[in-house]
Amino acid sequence: MKFLKNYKSSLILLFSILLGGCIGLIMGEKANIFAPLGNLFLNLIFTMLVPIVFFSISSAIANMDSSKKLGRILWVTVIVFGVTAIIAGIIGVASFKLFNPTTGLEPSMFNNLMSNSKVQKTESIGALEKIVSSITVGDFSELLSRSNLLALILFSMLIGFAAMLCKEQGKAFVSFLNSGAAVTMKGVNIIMYYAPIGLGAYFANIIGQLGGQILSGYAKVFTLYLGVSIIYFLVFSTLYAYVAGRKRGVKVFWKNAAEPSVTALATCSSAACIPVNIEAAKKMGVSVALANIVMPLGVNIHKDGSVIGGIYKIMFLFAIFGRDMNSIGSLVSILASGLLIGAVVGAVPGGGGIGEMLILSIFGFPQEALAIMLVIATIIDAPATLLNSAGNTVCTMIISKFTEKC
Repeated sequence: MKFLKNYKSSLILLFSILLGGCIGLIMGEKANIFAPLGNLFLNLIFTMLVPIVFFSISSAIANMDSSKKLGRILWVTVIVFGVTAIIAGIIGVASFKLFNPTTGLEPSMFNNLMSNSKVQKTESIGALEKIVSSITVGDFSELLSRSNLLALILFSMLIGFAAMLCKEQGKAFVSFLNSGAAVTMKGVNIIMYYAPIGLGAYFANIIGQLGGQILSGYAKVFTLYLGVSIIYFLVFSTLYAYVAGRKRGVKVFWKNAAEPSVTALATCSSAACIPVNIEAAKKMGVSVALANIVMPLGVNIHKDGSVIGGIYKIMFLFAIFGRDMNSIGSLVSILASGLLIGAVVGAVPGGGGIGEMLILSIFGFPQEALAIMLVIATIIDAPATLLNSAGNTVCTMIISKFTEKC
């Protein structure tokens, strides 16, 4: 029963999507009568985007402790988490390229969706100018557009740091940011009550137009992600444990890895796994003080599963919309975006949704692609949580080696 309680929202979403898909298969093109219901959900989500990004990121940074007494631990933690995220990202890109789950899907089927996409500028501009135009805007009002999401994120970080540095003078503003974050997230929660209807209607429409081919694409994505997750968890956890403590490290890790792993799969919540992960880390030889510091950090910034999942979402969209993902430049941009979305954006409340909308902003996909990514996020949720959360224990072993054994 606890399992059903933890997965209730995901199961309801999956059921509504499957029901919508079945209706679409039966009704065919006539299912377009459901399009307004799907667009209503997407429009509600997009109108919440700007306040969510601003308040969640600004408040998260404003509430940070500016103390530097934990400098060494934090630097080692960031390096370890960063290296594992890069490894996960490379595996994500390579596995998708090697076992492309979109094989058989025709990009031409998605021309109608693509017609809603913003027109990409084709004029040649310098690399530096392109970077500047991506991360800054010329007027405050332009920050209120989801097309400039990266600039909004950087602005929100700037405001958050400024509020943190103001200390006593900034307390009232920090309270405002905290209240804004709470209110906007509650607004998203209210909108998500409509998600089963909205996503069900959306997929009734899209399956009616495209047929069942995209469903086979989802099944292939899930199968590939599950296989890669199992291999990554077994092989790379063993490798990381060996780095931490040689043969003894491998033995002690796997002796105590069961409970964190089962908890991650059962709860589908990284935050709920913190107490179990701390206890497991202690049994693996990590000090209580270090475990108490690293585990909460890991929940926020160690998201190998989300990195792989983010890359799969991007590459899936690249394939169905006929984008080139064979060039080195495209693969590097996909990898960099996956790292940003999985490891950075995921560190703030509501980061998963922000990450998916950031993909639309960076690569210029149509807004309907958000629903496609939400389905992928739902079906890979459990294995992604396993990689995100249970992997924190082995990383904590590595951090312990370089901070407590010196």
